Amino acid sequence: MSRSRMNRRKFIKQATGAAGAGLIASAGMPLTGTAQSTDGAEAAGSITDIAGIKVGHFTDTRRPTGCTVVIAEAGAVGGVDVRGGGPGTRETDLLNPVRMVQKVHAIMLSGGSAFGLDTATGAMRYLEERDVGFDVRIAKVPIVPAAILFDLGVGGNPKIRPDAEAGYQACVAATNDPFAEGSVGAGAGATVGKAAGGRSSMRGGIGTACITTPDGLQVGAIVAVNAIGDIYDHRTGEIVAGARKADGSGFVNVRDQVRRSGSFRMDATPTNTTIGIIVTNARLSKTDATRVAQVGHDGLARSINPAHLQGDGDTLFVMATGEYEQSANLSIVSTLGAEMVSDAIVRAVKTATGLPGIPAFRDL
Repeated sequence: MSRSRMNRRKFIKQATGAAGAGLIASAGMPLTGTAQSTDGAEAAGSITDIAGIKVGHFTDTRRPTGCTVVIAEAGAVGGVDVRGGGPGTRETDLLNPVRMVQKVHAIMLSGGSAFGLDTATGAMRYLEERDVGFDVRIAKVPIVPAAILFDLGVGGNPKIRPDAEAGYQACVAATNDPFAEGSVGAGAGATVGKAAGGRSSMRGGIGTACITTPDGLQVGAIVAVNAIGDIYDHRTGEIVAGARKADGSGFVNVRDQVRRSGSFRMDATPTNTTIGIIVTNARLSKTDATRVAQVGHDGLARSINPAHLQGDGDTLFVMATGEYEQSANLSIVSTLGAEMVSDAIVRAVKTATGLPGIPAFRDL
């Protein structure tokens, strides 16, 4: 057991007492429903375990791309933190704590680079048809922030990308049941390990994780992983997907390569970005939600290295439904949010399926 793991356990125990100690007893995994799935990825709950949350995918059959929507029709307090140097986003300014609107009604994650931001328009149409939105008296305006990842170079014609109709269909497909992970929705065209050149890369994907404490606090995450860096299992420190050696003997280990040589190889076109959402039933203000998003990036950096580079658009949103009746410790929500981001990232690559020349975790 690592010193860092012990430190996090000690911190939560001191902050929350017996409930916190029980919370971490399973090494950060959900206290209910933990099981080993048939694809080798440990089942870790889903953000749809949280009441009022629905998730829907649209996956394009013509080229690996798509979008994923997270819907909270009753509204959820929103926050965001953008760390990458090349983000593609919509409505993030509205989530600043000093802005007027307090709640979002959906958040869209999409492939297709900046073209994919149009998927949020489809989600707005879907929600307006159901009379969901910010009431401005003469209309209800759905608040749908969005973020995109770059997958235009994967698997075919780059002019095939998610549009408003794709966003609408993702909403139609939304469910509060467990949903597909891996090479679907916003993760359909995702790849990872591109710091040694595109031919060394592996499949990324989209994954989820969620934890429930003994007293009912829930924190989960959904992450679409399209990283330039290697993907680490944050529990073991081992690379589980990333830049592969040309001879097929293992991983390049970009972190060590940079330390040895002071350089690494990047594609000329920025093709990266990891985007996701932390979801909780805690009652948070917009300032609190923003803070949770900030700490959530610690989980991203624990599982992706390197991350937050100039060609990345790494963005994490927060949605807080407020259904948890007790007062939630913000530090605990933040810590668990970062843990769930890490878990979801590992889930994303372990559940992905390969493409010709781009193997997945399960193929190795």
